[in-house]
Amino acid sequence: MQLADSEILPIRVIGDKVLRQKAKEVTELTDEIRKFIKDLTLTMYDDDGVGLAAPQVGRSLRIFVVDPYWYREGHQKNPLVLINPHFVEFSGEEEEEEGCLSLPEIWGKVIRAERVVIEGLNENFEPVRYEADNFFARSLQHENDHLDGILFIDKIPPLQKIRFARKIKELKSTTNAEGINIKQKHEDQ
Repeated sequence: MQLADSEILPIRVIGDKVLRQKAKEVTELTDEIRKFIKDLTLTMYDDDGVGLAAPQVGRSLRIFVVDPYWYREGHQKNPLVLINPHFVEFSGEEEEEEGCLSLPEIWGKVIRAERVVIEGLNENFEPVRYEADNFFARSLQHENDHLDGILFIDKIPPLQKIRFARKIKELKSTTNAEGINIKQKHEDQ
């Protein structure tokens, strides 16, 4: 995927209304959607993410991109785009720590399926099916949750949330009157 003509999109953070909406199905692959997918992908890499869903950049569309292993040695980028995804199988269970670009500086342990099978459409609007396990499966589940208005902190027991309640309140306090909350870039970035 060529990202040369792409632009970095602002990331939405907790408190933004779009993060809690169920995203809309994509009915056709337009030039605007193609460009958006490239922008979404570039934004994920620019913010050192392993996945990014359309709602996280303010678009209520059932699209996400993942590349769970690009940050490893060699930084080989191999983004996987899923449009209108749905899971057809879950098996096993594992608990691991997660973070999220829409919840900066917040980490928590989440129980997810160890193995999944997911179907959807790729960036060319062709049907695809992936079998994934471990971190790849976790990435797919995390990003798909965003399409249903679910954040990883929704899956953490209430007593564990206490340790980052102040940070969540601080993040939500920057939401404007229209319900938009864009991640603030630090001057040192």
